[in-house]
Amino acid sequence: MAPLTKTFKLNTGAEIPAVGLGTWQSPPGQVEKAVEKAVEVALRAGYRHIDTAYAYGNEKEVGKGIKASGVPREKIWLTTKLDNDWHKHVAEAIDTSLKNLDTPYVDLYLMHWPASLDKQNPKQVYNDWDFVDTWREMQKLLDTGKVKNIGVSNFGVKNMEKLLSAESTKIVPAVNQIELHPGNPSPNLVKYCTSKGIHCSGYSPLGSSDSPLYSLDSLAKIAGSKGRSVQQILLQWGVQKGWSVLPKSVTEERIKANIDLDGWSLTDEEIAQIDEVHKTHSFKVCGDSWLPVKIFFGPGDSD
Repeated sequence: MAPLTKTFKLNTGAEIPAVGLGTWQSPPGQVEKAVEKAVEVALRAGYRHIDTAYAYGNEKEVGKGIKASGVPREKIWLTTKLDNDWHKHVAEAIDTSLKNLDTPYVDLYLMHWPASLDKQNPKQVYNDWDFVDTWREMQKLLDTGKVKNIGVSNFGVKNMEKLLSAESTKIVPAVNQIELHPGNPSPNLVKYCTSKGIHCSGYSPLGSSDSPLYSLDSLAKIAGSKGRSVQQILLQWGVQKGWSVLPKSVTEERIKANIDLDGWSLTDEEIAQIDEVHKTHSFKVCGDSWLPVKIFFGPGDSD
């Protein structure tokens, strides 16, 4: 196995590892502390990037997995996220996450969604506060040493333009973590972020659980020609397109396979072929219907 050690340089000068272990949909208390074990296995297998969030409810398990791995904290890129109903309590939120993770700092702190939900009534947004105000408070964290970089997640072009044009925005987000896979490649959004110096990080890079991408003949043919799995093809595609990828697994064999991307690559023709997948198999894993405010505005915004 050849774990990929490639990194991408952010607008802060920091380097984010190209492959990270995603932990969304890996709740605490799974069989035999699966999240904790997955993090430990991943780090021992060569991963140096772990992605979690307060909303996942597994920060404590992630922290324990990091400790159990024996890998020094300074060798690991650790990302967590501000939850929607903590937007008015940014300083308290980061302290809570750091306590859960049992670490003095995170390498990247993201605003999970551009939705400032009322803590007393999470089915409503505040009428006197929005994500621009939240970002103003997040910028202050950089002087505390508790976060090394700040960014956003699930921002389309419309919301990103609102954020970047705000008078209080002094710092351009280092990262926009968004759903990225061949069924939802979002070329317009990726191009926009790139033009602003914002790195895109892709969640659900495999199309999530029971992905329809696994059964596509076109991807299976490419995988067969490389002696690789379809999952590895999907991850390599993302990395070669220029974004970091965050595959989630709690299975040791798959965790190791997902970072076995070094020493081989896709041709330009193969990448172009995969780029076409969304024309016949377009789908989005994570929408915004569960939120009281619209986040994704369709063509030209989040596609």
